[in-house]
Amino acid sequence: MRESPDSVFGRSPFADGSATTIFGHRQAAAVQVVGYETGVDGPAALLVAGDGTVSTETLEPGTALAYSLDERHCAGVVDDDSHTPCARDDAPYCDEHTYRWPCARCTGECSLPLDSCREEHAVYLAAFAPETFKVGVTRSWRLDRRLREQGADRAAHLRTVTDGRVARQIEAEIATDIGDRVPITTKVRSLHESVDGDAWHSLLAEFDPIETYDFDYGFALEDRPMAETLASGTVRGAQGRALLLDNAGSTYAVDMRDLVGYDVESGESDRNLQSSLGAF
Repeated sequence: MRESPDSVFGRSPFADGSATTIFGHRQAAAVQVVGYETGVDGPAALLVAGDGTVSTETLEPGTALAYSLDERHCAGVVDDDSHTPCARDDAPYCDEHTYRWPCARCTGECSLPLDSCREEHAVYLAAFAPETFKVGVTRSWRLDRRLREQGADRAAHLRTVTDGRVARQIEAEIATDIGDRVPITTKVRSLHESVDGDAWHSLLAEFDPIETYDFDYGFALEDRPMAETLASGTVRGAQGRALLLDNAGSTYAVDMRDLVGYDVESGESDRNLQSSLGAF
């Protein structure tokens, strides 16, 4: 994980008052959120760019954020530690900078167009509280990582097959009953809940899985978090791409993808945020 030379959070103005440092960059030019990491190998992180360079800023639990979101536009191109900006209005990416994964809607009727298609694949079930389930496929070596990237609460490895085409065919058959997509809005609504064990075990009884998983993301919520797009508050943790921030007595769930493309400025957000009942 890349480290920036300066701390991202709580950086004070320069002595001459000419500029501030934010995300390791002097804020004479715009600093933009250009990506994120879901925290599979450590804490979640934001990728931020300024003056053509990219820094990886970790979001450790307990980290205090105090940044406001300015204009949003295309996040451009990130290449290792360098960044090519784009001024087009479309966000997080304009058409020119949008990568369209050829396997996104594949059902196994293909000619194995990518080298990765010929690798061994796993077919899995993922569970999201309280009882939302989906089927998916990934290369076998990425299974644990893929489940954590999605923020799954529980999961089961159903089959191991020779290539992606066979995996997609099995996935398409199972998806007619279970589904193969869960929007992040559904995941966020239930971050404070647990998976219904009876429903999950009833589903697994139909498949005889190879292995099962039960994930812990290191935080507990008593109430449903409020869905917002902000970068102000204290980091509680992250589950998949949902970043949990405590702010003024309420807990907010931020889809990190919704931050990509924003120029950021030092200072608390001045937005009027909806508060949970626990804030009063």
